[in-house]
Amino acid sequence: MHISIPPLHRTDFVATTPGMRQSFDVKGGPQVGRQNLPLVRAEMAKLSLDGFYVPHEDEYQNEYLPDANERLAWVSGFTGSFGSAFIFTDHATLFIDGRYTIQAAEQSDPDLFARIAVPNPGPFGWLSTQTLADQIIGYDPALMTPNDVETLRRAAAKAGAKIRPVSESPIDTAWLDRPSQPVAAVYPQSIEFSGVSADDKRHQIAAVLREQGVDAAVITAPASLAWLFNIRGGDVSCSPLPLGRAILRRDGSADLFLDPRKGSDELRAHLGNQVSLLPLDALVGRLDELQGQTVSLDPALASAWFFEKLDDAGAHVSRTPDPVLLPKACKNAAEISGTIAAHRRDGAYLTRFLHWLDTVAQSGQVTEIDAVIQLESFRDQDSDLRDISFETISGAGPHGALPHYRVSSASNRLLEKGSLFLVDSGGQYPDGTTDVTRTVPIGTASADMRLHYTLVLKGHIALDRVRFPAGTTGTHLDILARHALWQSGLDYDHGTGHGVGVFLGVHEGPQRIAKPWNAIPLQAGMIVSNEPGYYKEGAYGIRIENLQYVTPAEAIEGGDRAMLGFECLTFAPLARDLIDLDHLASQERDWVDDYHQRVLAEIGPQIDGPAADWLKAACAPL
Repeated sequence: MHISIPPLHRTDFVATTPGMRQSFDVKGGPQVGRQNLPLVRAEMAKLSLDGFYVPHEDEYQNEYLPDANERLAWVSGFTGSFGSAFIFTDHATLFIDGRYTIQAAEQSDPDLFARIAVPNPGPFGWLSTQTLADQIIGYDPALMTPNDVETLRRAAAKAGAKIRPVSESPIDTAWLDRPSQPVAAVYPQSIEFSGVSADDKRHQIAAVLREQGVDAAVITAPASLAWLFNIRGGDVSCSPLPLGRAILRRDGSADLFLDPRKGSDELRAHLGNQVSLLPLDALVGRLDELQGQTVSLDPALASAWFFEKLDDAGAHVSRTPDPVLLPKACKNAAEISGTIAAHRRDGAYLTRFLHWLDTVAQSGQVTEIDAVIQLESFRDQDSDLRDISFETISGAGPHGALPHYRVSSASNRLLEKGSLFLVDSGGQYPDGTTDVTRTVPIGTASADMRLHYTLVLKGHIALDRVRFPAGTTGTHLDILARHALWQSGLDYDHGTGHGVGVFLGVHEGPQRIAKPWNAIPLQAGMIVSNEPGYYKEGAYGIRIENLQYVTPAEAIEGGDRAMLGFECLTFAPLARDLIDLDHLASQERDWVDDYHQRVLAEIGPQIDGPAADWLKAACAPL
């Protein structure tokens, strides 16, 4: 089918296309820091602060923030989704990671903000090496977990400084034209997709609280709130999250704190008689009522403010993981069924896009932004699409070597012949959240490109095929995805797999597949990504990503232990022209052929016209 797109080869494009969910305009900019940094320093002086720490995270520890909570962007001009800054009276330092190298250079003034890449040394590691004798560094306890506060305290002590909490951030007092907090309606999620009623979920978690010997749990993470009460919202871009808080008691009753403008009679009826729907300003009073009670609170998710308030109230705080995290991560049958359906539809849209890449985009006159628009136009054919699950990574040539590159009107480049194009994208549907990466050649690929693609593919296959016993964590499996690369002296610097929600966040814990230790065993129903990669700086990037979920594996002949394995969720053709058959074992070739036969079976019936013929050729046996 033919879908018209705006004129090609536009390097100054700003997303004014009707209905576009992703903007390519570079907001912020150096002028923002020039204007706002002096205002913050004036407020710091009123508080007798020599320095102030500005994290990217907001009061909810969100990855994606509403405009009202973009404090780092307001003071520095940098609008990336990861970063932090230290502001002192005569200098400031902005900490970013590799995905935002270009963007940070465009948006922050180097005369005002020095830029340092993380993870090494990181903001606190950097602070510990400074000479700051007797200086006072302020922080906002509402924006930092107690774990981070303690790390900040130790780093400041090494530098000779002390830290001090502030009741109101100097950014908040200086930000006079701050946008209002979002008030998107909160609505029930259908039992068809949740699989378990909110009442049953509350009592399930309440039983856990009783086992732990606690009287109540304060739930601070929006995703936990959404799962526990079977509700969704629209306060945060790319994630259907309602911003609010909750207190769950050991008898299953709960208080849910939301802006009253988000509620409705439908929502109240859905919540039932055991849930009190209260305004956010009632939270402090209800925390005070927990005096003398034992209260569960997660030090990795809740802000230090909550710990201070409960201590002041005379509650006994039990520093334990959010009790919702693990049940939310282990999807039930309805959630798995829904996410399978969402991935089948999404795979068809992606397949049509891959056909477009292999035809129209081979002209060498298509830009990164054109590709994003085209991909979104395919997904928009689904009337149930609620949002993209993150801003599409559309990396041509050297931009593909930046693992989390974000295209902007300033950085937009052509998909040139003889290069690779990496696209990482996903959608939010009521029945599931998708996240998939494909790397394709534009023109003819070099021998090195094909070799590196094949090494990445070998790692992807190994992680797809593995069988493992109960108790295995993602850390144990990470080496499988890297083994072929390591044997060639290569590696990649990001994790291999992250958890994914069902119509929730595209990044979900507590499970993860990565080098750093993760103590949470992989369990049936957990969804994880499988995304090894290789990045040749200044040249190209390669990543192959499917989502898969943990499931009991078929019995292994001669084995004496039950095993777990992965079932693939994502179906879209791989770049056949990039596979170097000389470097694939026979079992790996069989895997590719079997996978492509499943793509044909799952996706083929949804594709017609020239794209159907293309798909058959793309999935032909190796």
